[in-house]
Amino acid sequence: MFFSNKDMVYRIDTEKFTQKVLARGGNMMLTEAVFSMGGKAPSHKHPHQQIAYISKGRVKFRIEDREWICKEGDSLYVPPEAEHEVEALEDDSIVVDIFSPQREDFVE
Repeated sequence: MFFSNKDMVYRIDTEKFTQKVLARGGNMMLTEAVFSMGGKAPSHKHPHQQIAYISKGRVKFRIEDREWICKEGDSLYVPPEAEHEVEALEDDSIVVDIFSPQREDFVE
């Protein structure tokens, strides 16, 4: 299956945070989140495994009781049910996430 970025619809579209599903199939889903400085994905948890790749900028990522400052090229793993959040430390910070299984709550 092929997916064109121009055809993808924003799932979240606020002043400081946008997110859209880029591709999905089988047990995996790929998303992209773009943050302005100070933009946040607030604390949450879910039953999915998540791998995040910081493709641009700098973000502060918290998983449970540990925080990291992540910069372009860094990546991380979020285990199922781990409470986590992210905050952008620079404008135009981009985080690309892979979820397994797919986040059905992201699809209408």
